[in-house]
Amino acid sequence: MNIPFIPFLDRWRKRHAAEQEPGLAAVFEDDPQGVAELLSECELLRSQAADAGLELDDTPASLSALDQLLPRWRDDPELLPWLGNDAGLYLGSVVVRTVPGATWHVWPGGSPVVRLASGREIQVVEAGLDWAVQGAPELSQVYAEASET
Repeated sequence: MNIPFIPFLDRWRKRHAAEQEPGLAAVFEDDPQGVAELLSECELLRSQAADAGLELDDTPASLSALDQLLPRWRDDPELLPWLGNDAGLYLGSVVVRTVPGATWHVWPGGSPVVRLASGREIQVVEAGLDWAVQGAPELSQVYAEASET
């Protein structure tokens, strides 16, 4: 279908694009500390860990302890993606808090990643989902690789 160019629509779109709310990327840039706190909540993961007798203290040792838990969550396929997302955000929070120069970054599509001082980006949510579903890579292994660079 051949749609004719309508100049006033182009001007209208440009004018209204400026009025739209800022995207997630802008929030990351404007309040990185607030975003870091929000991403570190990981309520479902913390609840599951507490049920297993593990308190998550935002340290690399807690990642190793998570790796040792029996994966009872795999019995609930509806829980897996949510828990995996939380595991990835928790992993990212630990990296950002303990690896010098690591920061949260968001891709234009909205996926949060951790950017290391070297410029390398870690797709922590993807790593958390893989950990929740398959058990690999271990969260502590991803952290170890991030802390080496």
